Formats: sequence, structure tokens, C-alpha cells
Amino acid sequence: MGGRVLRLAGWLATIGVALGLSLWSAAPAAAHNSLTGSTPADGARLAQAPTRIELRFLARLDPNTTKITVTGPDNVPASRGAPTVNGSRAGVDFAPGAAGLYIVDYQVRSADGHPVRGEIRFTLTTGTPADPSPSPAATTPAPTSTPVDPAPSTAGTSTAPDAQPAADSDDGTPVWPWVVGAVVLLAALVAGLLLRRRPRSGG
Repeated sequence: MGGRVLRLAGWLATIGVALGLSLWSAAPAAAHNSLTGSTPADGARLAQAPTRIELRFLARLDPNTTKITVTGPDNVPASRGAPTVNGSRAGVDFAPGAAGLYIVDYQVRSADGHPVRGEIRFTLTTGTPADPSPSPAATTPAPTSTPVDPAPSTAGTSTAPDAQPAADSDDGTPVWPWVVGAVVLLAALVAGLLLRRRPRSGG
């Protein structure tokens, strides 16, 4: 009877020690936060770009210490705005660009203050234009036809001086010699008449 009691006590002691060791080893793991999932999933290949990237963690997150950055091909930033936190989930709006590999880097803080860093990767098989190309096309029509308008104005001004010399040539014709000639002719006629009358009055 006493041997059975000792055996039972030994089993209980062994079970207690095993539970204590498991709880002690699990305590540090619980204190450290870790990633449990993401959308899109790590390693995913997508033909259509998501509008938002979401990360799910083991424990609640602190909005003040949660950081998420997204970079695309050629290290081009591919996120809009600051990340938002809701409990143990964090997300950021996605700004897709060219097709290729996208890397999501995250940094969160655990309950014990230890920072946890990591990343997920996914690939876009079809890209979207980085920025609408009409903007450079819109700049090309900048040279409008307005600079051509001054040409007719200069032509108009050139015709004005052409007309002036014609007017000057008309106004500058010598008229006074004809007037002087007419006066001299009249004077000669008057003198002739006077000379004819003098002999007659003397006789």
C-alpha cells in the first residue's frame, strides 16, 4: 500500500515539474510578438494588385511603435500614408507600380519592449503605369500658335512705310515752277498791252 502511494506521489511530482518547465519556456515566447499571417501571403504571385496590405500578429500592437514600409522594383516606394493599427492587425494602403517583386518590411514592439522586425515578399505579374503618361504629352502642346501671330503684325507695319514714300512722291512734285511761269507770262502780257497804248496816247 505504501509503495503505491510513493509511486503516485512520484508521478504527480514528475507531471508538476514537466508543467512548470513548459510554462516557464512558454513565458518568454508569449512576451515576444510575432507575425502569424498576412494579406497577400508571403511568396504569393498576384495578377491583380491588392488595394491594401495587412499583417496579423500574435499580440496587440502599439500604433506608436508599429512601422510598415513597402518597396517595389528598383526600390520605388509602394505605399500610401501611414500604417493603421487595429488590435493585433496592422495595414497600409498599397500603391502598385511596375510588375516585379515587392517587399513589405515591418517593425513592431513586443510586450517586454523588444523590437521585432521581419518582412514578407510577393510578386506582381502585371504592372500598372507608375504615373499617367498624358502629363508629358500635355506639355508638348505648350508651344502654341500664338508666337506666329506677331508675323502678320510686322507685315502690317512694313506695308505702312511702303505707302508713305508713295504719298511723299505725290506731294513732292514741283508745282511752283508752273505758278511762277504763269505769273511771268501774265506780267509780259500786261507789259505788252501797256507798251502798245503809250504810242497811241502820244500822237
